[in-house]
Amino acid sequence: MGVVRRTIVIAVWIIGAIGLSPAVSAQNRDGIDPSAGQGVWIDIAPPLSRELVDDVLAGLDQLAQSTPGDSRRTVVLAFRESASDVQTEFEEALRLARRINSPDYRRLRIVAFVDGRITRHTVLPLAAVERLMLSNNAVLVGFDSKQESIDETVQAAYQAIAKRRGLFPESLVSALVDPDAELVRLTTSDGGRPLVTADELQSMRQSGDVIEEDIWKASGEALSVSAVQLRDLRVATDVIATGRRDDETTAQKIRESLAARLDLSQLRPLATDVGTSDRRGVLLEMIGSVTTAKSQRWQSNLNATLSGDVNTWLVSVDSDGGSFGESMGLAGWFASPTPPLQRVVGFVPGRAIGDASIIATACKPLYLSPDAKLGGPGADSIQPEQVVDQRELIELIARRTNRSAGLLMGLLDRQRQVFRYINKSTGRVRYATPQQLVEDADDPDLERDRWRQGEAIDLSAGLTAEQAVQLGLADGIASSLDQVAAQAGLPAVPAPAADRGIVRAVESIGRRQGLAFLALMIGFMMLSTEMSAPGLGIPGFVSMICFGFFFWVQYLNGTAEWLELLALVLGLVCIAIEFFVVPGLGIFGIGGLLLTMLAVVLMSQTFVVPRNVYQVEVLTRSVWMALGGLASTMAGFALIRYFMPHLPVLNTLVMEQPDAQLIDQQERLAHFEDLLGQTGTTMTPLRPSGKARIGERVVAVVSDGQAVERGATVRVIKVLGNRIVVEEAT
Repeated sequence: MGVVRRTIVIAVWIIGAIGLSPAVSAQNRDGIDPSAGQGVWIDIAPPLSRELVDDVLAGLDQLAQSTPGDSRRTVVLAFRESASDVQTEFEEALRLARRINSPDYRRLRIVAFVDGRITRHTVLPLAAVERLMLSNNAVLVGFDSKQESIDETVQAAYQAIAKRRGLFPESLVSALVDPDAELVRLTTSDGGRPLVTADELQSMRQSGDVIEEDIWKASGEALSVSAVQLRDLRVATDVIATGRRDDETTAQKIRESLAARLDLSQLRPLATDVGTSDRRGVLLEMIGSVTTAKSQRWQSNLNATLSGDVNTWLVSVDSDGGSFGESMGLAGWFASPTPPLQRVVGFVPGRAIGDASIIATACKPLYLSPDAKLGGPGADSIQPEQVVDQRELIELIARRTNRSAGLLMGLLDRQRQVFRYINKSTGRVRYATPQQLVEDADDPDLERDRWRQGEAIDLSAGLTAEQAVQLGLADGIASSLDQVAAQAGLPAVPAPAADRGIVRAVESIGRRQGLAFLALMIGFMMLSTEMSAPGLGIPGFVSMICFGFFFWVQYLNGTAEWLELLALVLGLVCIAIEFFVVPGLGIFGIGGLLLTMLAVVLMSQTFVVPRNVYQVEVLTRSVWMALGGLASTMAGFALIRYFMPHLPVLNTLVMEQPDAQLIDQQERLAHFEDLLGQTGTTMTPLRPSGKARIGERVVAVVSDGQAVERGATVRVIKVLGNRIVVEEAT
């Protein structure tokens, strides 16, 4: 029995060892630390620009350095379809592919996930990864004969990268890169399904083993290979059904699905995993209208940060624009950061409309709040010719940020009709006007035939956050600055570029139109109170503070300058002259009211004559604000007349109403009421006036209309102030 028992134990041990050996060997082959069940997700939006490749490699370097030597960390490079017209440069794609294959990253297991259409040189890094995973709508597209020619050196580089990893078949790589190559999927008599080129096809046909031929690519056409085809070739290991990537919840579900297939507990974005301490940033809040003075202040504040260790700018844009030229200058500056600055991260918490939209889209990455608005009419009326004049700069911004130049121009020019075009042979998507589509082509008709026109993109009213992400004009949706800072790799929301808390507080207050209007109403009300109680008192002081606060708020918002302040001061001076110097409803009163209303209107806007719907709305609001101030003046007078005299404390600020009877008594030089009813003798004839002696007094009298001779007896019948009326006594 002992021998049997030992035999059974040994057999079980051998069977278990055999069963576990594949798993153990696989684990040893990958070298994955079972305790490190967390992977890292790096989002990549083609084309692969120098800045983007630098960021990706910097993240991979940080991960490689932070991973223990006895384990490997899984990194997923998530490639998604780009809405940009710009294509990846071969040098940048080769640089990324070589680094992925380099010994520097031996501690990393680099996996690629493709969602959407990936074209031309962007495909090259996919051949360098250890494992390729695809969404169900993924497509890899190569070159055709109508695009740039691919020389032998480039083709050799593709083949070298592919051979080093062994993921992509040589024939597939040749067909992707060589426009003249042909690619056929065969079914042979032994059940095999090889993928062969034209030269290989001839020898296979001669052998007689070919049963079926499936042509994947003809000469001169671009190879377009789908996710299902790549899985059948065993180039891709997994095909995952995905929804729209612009929704953060959907993106999280994708990461969870990938993590499960990679035997990971979770996949976290790179920014929340490692390297956050290497990001040092400052915050710039661009609030209100864009003006020359504010633009200079913003640039000065940001330039001052470059002398330290700051490498990231976090720019919050909440503006209606105001100066197309200044906005273009800021956008060009943000799109091309110079060392030590590495990136300019944008966030739109409310709206970036008018010319402010180009400032926001020049930031990379750009995040919008769920309720944000991008584009649409703003404070500056942008003319089509202005956009055309800035075309080179707009195209530069598009290349730097991987966005569509056609969409950027459409955001600025509301009259521009932009369409979605799809290349008939490659499936490449481009956004342009019909004229822009062919303006750089040698043969416009041939170029037009290559594209299929899709739906028109309506940009005239602006875009919601979801629409902006779908079109590639924004990179994600974030609910707060804290979330944006985390996505940007910052440990927390950085300190402001210029810590002038009082200015930021006033600018914040200025965005609340109700508070500014309330200050204006109180100012006019206190002004009318001071006019009713002349003298520099409490109402006058409060009025000055309110008007000064209103001007400062509008000045910091960029809608008020010294001209508007001069109009306001002149208007108030004219009103004061009308009340205190030359009373009466005259030229000073009317002119002062008009100047004051004009100043209030101009302080609330950056334009004089409205040129778009938004400017009409602003003008209407400004006029109502001025009328509200005028109504406050009238209300102030009513308050003084009817209420304030009866209120304790406040009644001391109001002059009492004069007593007409008391004034009459004080203005008299003599009192003759005691002569009423007395009689006397005339000293002169009364025709009808003269003199008479009444008692001991000689006074001037007037008869009741009859002539009275001298020496006649008269009686006083009426006394009116200094006027004594008498009649002849009978």
